[in-house]
Amino acid sequence: MAEPAGPAGPAPEPSAYPTPHHVVDHTAEPTDDPLAIRLEQLILGADRRYTPFQAARTAGVSMELASRFWRAMGFADIGQAKALTEADVLALRRLAGLVEAGLLSEPMAVQVARSTGQTTARLAEWQIDSFLEGLTEPPEPGMTRTEVTYPLVELLLPELEEFLIYVWRRQLAAATGRVVQAADDEEMVDRRLAVGFADLVGFTRLTRRLEEEELGELVEAFETTCADLVAAHGGRLIKTLGDEVLYAADDAGTAAEIALRLIETLSHDETMPALRVGIAFGTVTTRMGDVFGTTVNLASRLTSIAPKDAVLVDSAFAEELTRTGEAPVSEAKAAEEAARAEREGERPATYRFALQPMWQRPVRGLGVVEPWLLGRRPT
Repeated sequence: MAEPAGPAGPAPEPSAYPTPHHVVDHTAEPTDDPLAIRLEQLILGADRRYTPFQAARTAGVSMELASRFWRAMGFADIGQAKALTEADVLALRRLAGLVEAGLLSEPMAVQVARSTGQTTARLAEWQIDSFLEGLTEPPEPGMTRTEVTYPLVELLLPELEEFLIYVWRRQLAAATGRVVQAADDEEMVDRRLAVGFADLVGFTRLTRRLEEEELGELVEAFETTCADLVAAHGGRLIKTLGDEVLYAADDAGTAAEIALRLIETLSHDETMPALRVGIAFGTVTTRMGDVFGTTVNLASRLTSIAPKDAVLVDSAFAEELTRTGEAPVSEAKAAEEAARAEREGERPATYRFALQPMWQRPVRGLGVVEPWLLGRRPT
């Protein structure tokens, strides 16, 4: 299938030519399987027409820049196989056009390609592994899965595409709103957030006892529960790591509520191991949907030392809860205030959360920290 280079000169080595992730078998030579080709044409809406060199030349983009874009999107190498379509050419033109117009720098365009590629690759893998796999079980004896796949994809494709665009626009609107409400330009990138880690206790030991299917079901149930609770109570799920989830919230009260809800919900599920949560509050750097910095590291360390079914927070988080009036400065002072209010016939102050100071302890890489045990105030 390889073709000679065009008049611009001899083609570089095959490794210089990444290919889009949509090539069916991700090998150096695209598959010749008739059904796979038909599915590819259905999904892409176009036939294979260009080699990587031809696609770059048609788009008016240098081969070097095209390769950077393709690699950033996570596309495999195909040498000089004719596997690209008009859509690949248009995508190159769009990215290069954003750079030429000065709307994006070249490094930023590569970041756009990488973040989009990484996110959609995971989504596509999940849809095929978990969604389409179940739906393409042969409905009648004697039918093969391949006989059902094409018409099913044909029906689902436009609906899933519209739904993807809808969700993306909603998420983009929410993210844009958070940015424009930032106090200054620096806060758009380095913001003060509450960051929480939730971790299943003893997960490694559990992997040795459970069958793969059982383990997969447990992880999926854990991730689904966490994602639902984080979203329902106003937080943002940053990422899932199997037995651990990372979430963020704009204020300490929201992060605290999510943490306690996670503990309360999962502790009533007999199939789940114990959970522990660590939360820290402070400046966080955001990049490509992820969060970085000392605050994130501290939250992770607090999780590792938290007791089972408990939430540990750092002193900055505790101070933020007391500053906003969602937790008392101390239980003793809260009791004194309640007694005084009762004597004077006033309504005592109410607090959502309780904070119990723990022993200071050294934390690897972060020095000595003062953790606080977070709980609910009795109603």
